[in-house]
Amino acid sequence: MTPQGATVYILESEHPHGQRYVGFTRLPIHVRLARHNAGDVPSTSRHRPWRLITAIWLPDPKRALALERYLKTGSGRAFAKRHL
Repeated sequence: MTPQGATVYILESEHPHGQRYVGFTRLPIHVRLARHNAGDVPSTSRHRPWRLITAIWLPDPKRALALERYLKTGSGRAFAKRHL
């Protein structure tokens, strides 16, 4: 487990349409990615396989959750597309 903090991550589907997914986890990112690719996450199972685009670890889980929520908004998606 990641000590005290949490990770916000962006995945991209390897399918031609390039679907993106923004998530939050307290698990090590490689474990979380493996779960997505194994089909254990219902919201991402249809677009497998996934590759990791960005992972941002923050020491404060509340701030990480706030970042995840922001990245799921229209302006957050635009920011991520330009900068992450």
